[in-house]
Amino acid sequence: MTVYGIKNCNTVKTALDWLKQHHVDIDFHDYKTKGITAAKLKAWSKQVGWESLVNKRGTTWRQLDEVVQKKITSEAAAIELMMEKTSVIKRPLIEEDGKVLALGFDEENYKTTFKG
Repeated sequence: MTVYGIKNCNTVKTALDWLKQHHVDIDFHDYKTKGITAAKLKAWSKQVGWESLVNKRGTTWRQLDEVVQKKITSEAAAIELMMEKTSVIKRPLIEEDGKVLALGFDEENYKTTFKG
């Protein structure tokens, strides 16, 4: 199971702490150091929709010029943005065997998803 995110993100820290406390084995993939591929983003987009992957509530999105924000109207545009500015990807995203198990942190969802 792989957790995708950014180490200094509070939501990622909360999720990692929760997973550790519940003895869930994970690998961590830091977007800042390892980046992300267009193929991976497309696969996730097929499962959860590109709109769900773009964190429009985060600082990175809010700092974008309004003109840039308005151009994000398709999967292709969203993937291009997410590859360029990985911190705009909603996090954490947890994947196992190519399947998205969780996006963001929701303790109730984690309790159901990660029974272990």
